[in-house]
Amino acid sequence: MLMTKLQNLPTVVLFCSIFLFLLFAKNKWESLETLFSPHNLKVKGGPDFAYKSAIGFEWECAIERTKETKPSGLISPPPPVAKRHPLEVVYSTEYNFLLNEPKKCWERSPFLILLVITEPQNFATRQAIRQTWGNESSVPGVSILHLFLTGVHPKFGYLLQALLEEESSIHRDIIQQDFLDTYNNLTLKTLMGMEWISKFCPNATYVVKADSDIFLNVNYMVSHLLQPHLPPKKNYMTGYIYWKTKPVREKAYKWYVPREVYPNETYPPYCAGPGYVFSGDLAKKIYQVAKTIKVINMEDVFMGICLHELGISVTNSPSGLFKTFHAKYEKCKLSKVVVVHPLVVPEKLLQIWPGFRDQNQTCKS
Repeated sequence: MLMTKLQNLPTVVLFCSIFLFLLFAKNKWESLETLFSPHNLKVKGGPDFAYKSAIGFEWECAIERTKETKPSGLISPPPPVAKRHPLEVVYSTEYNFLLNEPKKCWERSPFLILLVITEPQNFATRQAIRQTWGNESSVPGVSILHLFLTGVHPKFGYLLQALLEEESSIHRDIIQQDFLDTYNNLTLKTLMGMEWISKFCPNATYVVKADSDIFLNVNYMVSHLLQPHLPPKKNYMTGYIYWKTKPVREKAYKWYVPREVYPNETYPPYCAGPGYVFSGDLAKKIYQVAKTIKVINMEDVFMGICLHELGISVTNSPSGLFKTFHAKYEKCKLSKVVVVHPLVVPEKLLQIWPGFRDQNQTCKS
């Protein structure tokens, strides 16, 4: 009922409600931290590692999380790995689904699945996407399914879980496993999506992996790139392709990848992470090969590594369809691209969408 009431509130009120909730949660947490600090408990160590790390990438926190600590009951303990570097992602088939939609494909085989990467607390972002480019009825005659992929918030996991479950019960579009939702674990989110398709929707024709801060032109992508009237592509992945890029070896950057995690001097070709498209048959192949190789903390690069291991090449897309730089909103320019990153925040997306979909405003071809 809480999420139902929140949906009926204006956007500004919704943001204020969520802000106040998180502020209250933060204060409660800080009081608990004081109560259960190492000084008060007089024990060596500190609070549960699931709640020590801040949102995003921090090298020191990554190191701290490798120390022996008692894992949270909401999170599966990672399997033991001898002499593991703190930035080496632990990929385990033992992660459990906390939220799942296993029946989504029982009565249909979607032409397109949108796997949207999101953080647990981003309620407003998910709602904006549902009302705009994530709308499953946006392309007439084409079966589209959207799913939001998320993990467990590093600090407010328990407090946010009830809200997530309420949101899930309303929209039935959230997939969650019990790993920490951090920048370093983005690879786990995408692999969770590959696992979900492999197990619950293996007949999907195409899949898009999308970040939640992109502008996705689903209609143009379907009509000009995927073309439902043609035979489905196999072993296909396309997007904005990076060639012969080198790992970042400086610790100051969030893209830092140490030699212990990835020793080679260059990466295989890969599609930029904000948004890329692949054929449904690749999901199971990537999910299976990921179990056999070392997982790295760069999600999009790791997809390229998986393709390299499989002997599959990325496919060039028509020039300009995938843009990885900020662009000012102009309807006619955006009408002929697939992905723009980043473009808008949720409020702006809701404002521009009606005009973007307005059929009365035509553009010169």
